Parts: sequence; C-alpha cells; structure tokens
Amino acid sequence: MFVADPTQLPTDDLGLADLAAAIAKGVVSSVAAVGSVLERIEASQTTLNAFRHVRRAEALAEAAEADRRLAAGERLPLLGVPIAVKDDTDIAGMPTAFGCGGDFAPKTEDAESVRRLRAAGAVIVGKTNTCELGQLPFTSGAAFGHTRNPWHAAHTPGGSSGGSSAAVAAGLVPAALGSDGAGSIRIPASWTNLVGIKPQRGRISTWPEAEAFHGLTVNGPLARTVGDAALLLDLAAGPHSGDKHTPAPLRVSDAVGRDPGRLRIALSLRIPFTATRTALHPEVEAAVQGIATALRRLGHTVTVADLNYGVMIGASFLPRSMAGIKARHEQMPGAVVDPRTSANVRVGQLLSGPALFAARQAEPLLHKQIGSFFRDFDVVLSPTTATPPPRAEDIDGIGVNATNNLITAACPYTWPWNVLGWPSVNVPAGFTDTGLPVGAQLMGTANSEPLLVSIAAQLESELRWDRHRPDPWW
Repeated sequence: MFVADPTQLPTDDLGLADLAAAIAKGVVSSVAAVGSVLERIEASQTTLNAFRHVRRAEALAEAAEADRRLAAGERLPLLGVPIAVKDDTDIAGMPTAFGCGGDFAPKTEDAESVRRLRAAGAVIVGKTNTCELGQLPFTSGAAFGHTRNPWHAAHTPGGSSGGSSAAVAAGLVPAALGSDGAGSIRIPASWTNLVGIKPQRGRISTWPEAEAFHGLTVNGPLARTVGDAALLLDLAAGPHSGDKHTPAPLRVSDAVGRDPGRLRIALSLRIPFTATRTALHPEVEAAVQGIATALRRLGHTVTVADLNYGVMIGASFLPRSMAGIKARHEQMPGAVVDPRTSANVRVGQLLSGPALFAARQAEPLLHKQIGSFFRDFDVVLSPTTATPPPRAEDIDGIGVNATNNLITAACPYTWPWNVLGWPSVNVPAGFTDTGLPVGAQLMGTANSEPLLVSIAAQLESELRWDRHRPDPWW
C-alpha cells in the first residue's frame, strides 16, 4: 500500500493488526493515526458518547515518542497503535469512575493489563463509558448520559462494556478492552456486530484486584475480527504476582486459521434459571440457527442438546455479584450513584457472609456438573442475548424490580460462564429486519480459548461480518 500523504490514510477502516503493520512500515505515522482517532472521538462524542475520559495531550505525546522509536528501528507488536480501555481499569494519572458520579483522585499506577499493553507499544487514547459498577446490559448513567449504538442511535450498544463496543463498532479505535462479569463483553459485542472474547478467569490480570467481583469478572477484548481480538488478548494477557487465578499461559492468536477438526457442537437454546419470565426473540433464534447452519457447512456436527444449568448456578452467581458491587462501592468513597445501585449495595451487605462462602464452595460441583456435558460435545453454541438491543432510554426512571425484569428478559444467557470462569466468544450472527445486530456465543471448558477462536475464525471466513459497518458518526 502506498499513500502519498500518510495523514490521509483512512485509519477508521483498518483493524488492529492492519493499523499496527501500517505504522510499522511507515505508511502512516503514529501521530497521524492517533490524531485521527482523537478527531473522530471528539466529533462523535456529543452523539455517540463512547468515552468518559480522553487523553488527548498525553496520547499525542506518546504517539510522537512512538514515531521516534520507530524511526530508530524499534519494533513492538502495537508500537504507536491507538487503543481504548474501559473506565473500570486504572490508568496512571487518571481517575477510575466506573460509571459513577463524583470526584475521584487520579490513580498512581496502571492496571496490569494497561501496563502490558503499554509494554507492547500501545497508545491508550482514553477510557470508555460504562454503567455504574458494571451492573447493566446498558451503558447509561446520570454522570454521563447514554452511550448510543452505532447501528441505531435510539438503541443501547449494550453493557457494561458498551463504550468500548461503540467505539470499536463506529471505527473510532481499532480495538478496545472491556470486562465481563455477567456478559459485559459478549452482550455489547452481540449488539454492535463485534467479536468479543470472555477469556478464562485470570488470563488477563485484574490487578490491582487479586480477583474482580469474587471471581465473576474478567477482562477481555472487543474487535471487528477474530484475529484482532485474539491479538489484543495475547498482548494484554499475563499474571501479576498478586493475582489469585493464574492459568497456564497460551497463545490464542496462533489458533486463528488453524483447522479445529470436525467438532461435536451442542446447540442449546434453553434459558438458564431466572426468577423472571424470559423468552427467546424469534429473530435472535433464527440468527443463531443461521450460525448452526454455517457450522454444519464447515463440516461440524451440530446437535440440538440443551444444557441443564440447574438452580445452584444462580444461587452461586447472586451473592458473588452483589457482594462484589458492595465491595467496589466501598472502594469509591464519595461516589454518587443511582438509587438502584444503592439498593444492590444493601443486598450485597446481606449476602457477603455465609451466602458468599457457600457460593464459592459450590463452584467445583458446578464444574463437575456442567463439565459432564462436554463428554459428548466439544463446544456449546447458544444465543448471546434473548432479544435485540433495547432502546437506550428503556432503563431510565424505573425501579429495582422493573430494572431486574428488563435486564433479565434481554440478557439471560451469558452469566453462567462467569460463575464457571470458563471462556466464551461472541460472534456476530447477523441483523434483525430493522437493522439491529445480534450475536451467538461459543462456550467451552477451562482454557479452551484456542479452540473457540479457531471455530470463530472459520465462521468469520464464511460469513465475513467484518465487511458490515455502520454509517460514520463524524
């Protein structure tokens, strides 16, 4: 590729690996690439509202330094490449508001994931919006308003990593980090036509927390392609000495393009246990069936076989989730939060004792119970969400019970894999008749990221979801 004026390279069309290659080859400078990202963020912020904090001066200075290092012959996987991270992740010199209102002191150190991305050469351009303490499949809050879905402004991009998904889907950045405690990477990925990887617990460090939300929450990538998501995962992965969970290292990106062989895939449409009425939307079901058909064309055996989650898995999730909300809220004195968040904090106080202990003790039994299903199958395919993305304002002005009913009806499928700590990958599954994206998730047992990524890459080569882009927001 030759570009007479590197500043004119349309970097919004380039994914993570392609942009890294273009910068390394001198086709575009880091300053030009980062500057273009910053301009797109600024132009879209009043409408898309993907970012909580933007590091304009710092990012441009880091980009200039990256260009000097490149000119001197240094090469790193992401040297000079702009990346965004979710605002539950610490960046030195910036506050971590985690969707809340209030004034928060700047952090003194980078989170381990950010440290590793910087070590790979990445330029962190800013922190993306998330709902309060990551509780909702919406990215909305009194402190910042509504983040919009790039495919349709009236709708949510999902949550809680909705700012990251909106930024990537809209082409503001080539990839971003999110976090997933009950589907918070996979849900927004499904609703914005992205690949979102929820990795094995501990694959990407959550430090400065030894574990996040009592082991439910992990960090992971969002990108337009499987290859870009796998690359970002590999570069952010690795332990901190204080981590509670340290799985054996592996390279996920090596699985892109690798033949996984003929696999036994279970198509499970059953909704896990919920206390509220839920139903699978027919257009979502049709989209997931379309993924099953594509897998059969690729040579895999796909059999309708529902997972039996049981009641115990829900009883394990709730105390860990609510106690995690309570603990994180206590780390943020002065946080201004919604009454629904305050109510969840109070529930967390009640569940932080014996109920939390019992929830953690149940995990090995759940591994055995769910793991037995994989004697007959290699992978499970299921919907990522039960519905297409709701309207952004649907979350406004409703009480605790109505909120729980809304979010459970839309998103009942993803949370069990957070209890188990096992990997899951959202793949785009197409669009509704009104043009809203929906997704499907591939789920495996412990440390199965390479297998899931190899299948997802096969699907991408067949379906080419990366060719579908929303209209520009700038």
